[in-house]
Amino acid sequence: MAAAPRLIDTDLHNDLAGPRELLPFLPKEWHQQWLEQGIGVGGKSWSAVGYIRKDVKPEKGGYPGSDPEFVLKDHMDRYGFDYAILTGNASMIGISLNYDPDYANAVASAHNDWQNEVWLKASPRYKGSILINHADPDAAVREIERLAGHPDIVQVMMCSASRTLFGQRFYHPIYEAAERHGLPVAIHPGNEGLGPTYPPTPSGYPTRYMEWQNIIPINYMSQVNSLVCEGVFEKFPKLKFVAIEGGISWLPHLMWRMDKNYKALRDTVPWLKKLPSEYIKEHVLLTTQPIEEPPQPQHLVDIINMCGAEDMVMFSSDYPHWDFDNPKMALASFPRELREKIAAKTAMDVYGLKEVVEGAGIGGVAG
Repeated sequence: MAAAPRLIDTDLHNDLAGPRELLPFLPKEWHQQWLEQGIGVGGKSWSAVGYIRKDVKPEKGGYPGSDPEFVLKDHMDRYGFDYAILTGNASMIGISLNYDPDYANAVASAHNDWQNEVWLKASPRYKGSILINHADPDAAVREIERLAGHPDIVQVMMCSASRTLFGQRFYHPIYEAAERHGLPVAIHPGNEGLGPTYPPTPSGYPTRYMEWQNIIPINYMSQVNSLVCEGVFEKFPKLKFVAIEGGISWLPHLMWRMDKNYKALRDTVPWLKKLPSEYIKEHVLLTTQPIEEPPQPQHLVDIINMCGAEDMVMFSSDYPHWDFDNPKMALASFPRELREKIAAKTAMDVYGLKEVVEGAGIGGVAG
């Protein structure tokens, strides 16, 4: 009988070796625009440390995270990951923010075909995401329908930045398609305030990259609040929503505030049949990286326990980004039962990964 996974990475950023690697998968009419504009939504504030680790450049050349064989050796085998969920280049995830929906749809589809051909064929330990342009729900649904049957596709991926909150009915066709195919919908930060979106804070644009990093949870709180209050999880009771790289410690504050207000304002959301916190615990997943680091590590464990989030958190490394988390260090302070859930057990249930691929290295952090 095959062993169960002991360590799953829910956020591995696979990347192109260079822009031209996408061309065989992209219709020719978009080649010039792709080579000259790329994603075409602008960039974040400057960072002195950059955005990518300096020590993970593939031996054959190309961008870090662009060689599936090197990543197997440098990341998967080194730390004992049984599986990794591919999330794509963080900038690529922001294709939804390009002003031209036809271009965005074409690039998203090309990225998916490239992922399936180059990465999913490289190893069964890689599991893929369907990148969609959430600004065009009809096209997004077609892309989900096109690829949902692939045996190694495990979720739908879209950026966390948006022109309108994700709970609104504009996005419901995406959730209906994802639920029907048993695929969680995941969001990832990196493009807040870019393209046609509003500033990443209610009071304007942050000046420094550190400021932007610090307030990412504001957007995640807004999106989860919208999903619950708009009744998305009542309308789509089997839908799972994965909030990647948005932090953890904001969760009890939002749960408690929503529950308190629901008791007085439930008439404004008559479609809700239970406390907002119950919907969050049943439908929302969080990932660890970049995990908060309080002066006393036990305080983070306490936060997870005090809001009943023991089954909501999954490990993520964010490889190959600068704030990468080593699982042997990031999970060390958690008690064994909770550590095992975060390391693999919760992701096993969310993504249906019940058995280790034969010959894969078994993770060593859960023991």
